[in-house]
Amino acid sequence: MADASLDITEQVARVLRSNEETQKFIAEQRKLLAEQAEHQAEGSKLERDRALAPWQIIVASMAAGAALFGAGGAFIELLA
Repeated sequence: MADASLDITEQVARVLRSNEETQKFIAEQRKLLAEQAEHQAEGSKLERDRALAPWQIIVASMAAGAALFGAGGAFIELLA
């Protein structure tokens, strides 16, 4: 009888350890999935930035041209 209760206690302990290991594995898997989602979001942002880079250069060039045009006009008006 004592052997049976020890056997059951041992089996219960094994099941509890197994459940703990499973919970640790699930937590680690969730952490990895969260990191993966973060990396995918970062990749999407970089892809968007790469797509917008030529437009940023164009807009900055237009602004610089407008500033130079305005400075040239002011300089000519100053000389006149």
